[in-house]
Amino acid sequence: MKIVELTNTDFAMRHFLAPLLREGRARGHEMVGACPDGPLLAPLRAEGFRIMPLPLKRSASPLAQVEGFASLVRLLRAERPDMVHAHMPLSGFLGRMAARAAGVPRIAYTCHGFLFNQPSPLPRRAASLAMEWTAGRITDLFMTVSEEEARDAKRLGIARAPVAIGNGRDAAVFHPDPAARSRIRATLGVPEDRVVVVIVSRLVRHKGHPELLAAMAAVPDAELWVVGDRLASDHGEDLDPYFAQSGLGNRLRRLGYREDTAAVLAAADIFALPSHFEGLPMSVIEAMLTGLPVVATTVRGPREQVVDGETGLLVPPRAVEPLAEALRRLVADPPLRSAMGAAGLARARARFDEGRIIGRTLDLMGAIAAGRG
Repeated sequence: MKIVELTNTDFAMRHFLAPLLREGRARGHEMVGACPDGPLLAPLRAEGFRIMPLPLKRSASPLAQVEGFASLVRLLRAERPDMVHAHMPLSGFLGRMAARAAGVPRIAYTCHGFLFNQPSPLPRRAASLAMEWTAGRITDLFMTVSEEEARDAKRLGIARAPVAIGNGRDAAVFHPDPAARSRIRATLGVPEDRVVVVIVSRLVRHKGHPELLAAMAAVPDAELWVVGDRLASDHGEDLDPYFAQSGLGNRLRRLGYREDTAAVLAAADIFALPSHFEGLPMSVIEAMLTGLPVVATTVRGPREQVVDGETGLLVPPRAVEPLAEALRRLVADPPLRSAMGAAGLARARARFDEGRIIGRTLDLMGAIAAGRG
C-alpha cells in the first residue's frame, strides 16, 4: 500500500511522524511524506524517505490556503496513493479535501487537538468546528491522540466511530540515564545536587512560558532549563521580553533546539508544561519515561497523562501561584520526586508505548484499506 503522510511543518514530520514512516516501510508499505520544506527533513531523506515539499502555510489567508489546496491536489494526482493520512487541524482539513478531489481511495486523519477547544474568539472556534464536521464526512478512519477529543468527535457528530489512538514514545530512547545526567550537568557546569526544572516545548505563548518564568521567581532553590525554539511558522507574541525580564539570572538556561533531548531530560529533576491547551503532548510522555515527576495544567491531554498526586501535580492554566507552589513542593521533597517519577515511568510504559500505538495505527489503516473497517 502507498501511503502519503501529510502534516504542517518539518518539525512535526521529523519528531512526530518519523516512527510511523519507519514502521510502515518495515511492513512493506511505500511511505511518502508531504509537508513544507525545512532543514529538519534532512535526516529522513538520508534514510531514503521521499518527503515532498508543499507550500502549506499556517495562515488564515484564503489565498495561501487556495494555493496550498491546489498544490496538494496536484501532488496527490501525481502520486496516486492508496491512502492519505493527514495530521494537524488546517493541513488535516486541506489534505482530506484534496484527497477527495484527487480521487484517493481511502482517507485517514489523526486529530492532535481540536482548534474549537482552544481559547479563541467564537467565530474562529465555530469555523474550526465547521471544518472538522465537513472533513469528517469524507474521512474513512478518524483517530485522536486524546480520549476526551474522541468523545468530542462522537458527541458533536464529527466522526461516527472515532478511535482514541493515543501518543507514544520509545522507552529505549527516553529512560533514566545516570551517565547522561552526569555528562550534561558537567557540560553545563551544574552541580549534582542542584534541583533542575525543565520544559521542552516550542517557544509559543500558549505553552505557558511566562507563567513558568514568574513561578520560578518564587522557587529560589532550583534553576530552569528551557529546551526548544520558535518555528518560523509560529504566530503570536514574542517571548524574548519575558525571558529578559524574568530576573532569574543564572538560574535560567535557554538551551534552544536540541537533538539530545532524552539526555537533557535525564539530567533534570522535574518536568513542567503549564500549557493553556494541548492535544496529548509528547514531551510529557518523554518526561514520564525518563522518570521525572510532571507539573502540568488541568487541560485536555495532560490531565489524561498525569495522575494528580501520584505521577505529578496538576495546576490551573494561566495561574502563577499554584504553579509555584507545586514546584516548591517537589523541589523541597526529593523522596516525593522519586516516588512520583517512578509511578510516572510505570504508567508511561504501560499506556504510552510508541511501538504499540504505531502498530495499532497501521493495523487500522490496513483494515480500512482492505475494506474491513
